[in-house]
Amino acid sequence: MRSSERGFTYLSLLIVVAMLGGGLAAFGEYYSHAAQREKESDLLFVGGEFRRAIGQYYESSPAGHLRYPARLDDLLEDKRFAFKRRYLRKLYADPMTGKPQWGLVESPEGGIMGVYSLSKEEPVKTGNFAVEERGFDKAKGYKDWQFVHQPPPSPSGPTAKR
Repeated sequence: MRSSERGFTYLSLLIVVAMLGGGLAAFGEYYSHAAQREKESDLLFVGGEFRRAIGQYYESSPAGHLRYPARLDDLLEDKRFAFKRRYLRKLYADPMTGKPQWGLVESPEGGIMGVYSLSKEEPVKTGNFAVEERGFDKAKGYKDWQFVHQPPPSPSGPTAKR
């Protein structure tokens, strides 16, 4: 085998290795993107569960004294009633960070009216959100995805019940 043929074989091998490396890098990027989308989907579900549970706690306040839970643990067992009442079976971890800590949205009257992720990452999903998540499309980070219970407006005016 002549030296010029060995050089050609070596160059061909280098090209094949470079192509394999590029393919693996592209696959890694795709897999990373897919994993982040899965975490986002989990965050939307878990955040929705917290919003729903906080809303149920608020709406079921005894004797019409509407108030939000003071702690997320109050969603596991509502001690305002003589019987055991649960709004969540467990406190979910933040899918984006994997940690049990959440950012808390405080109500002006006191208590927790919502949660948000403490992740500093930028969202992949930028559109096609549910009605409850309007405004998420403008989010710069997951911390801007706030899952907040909005109480219905109180009736006022001449048709209000007294």
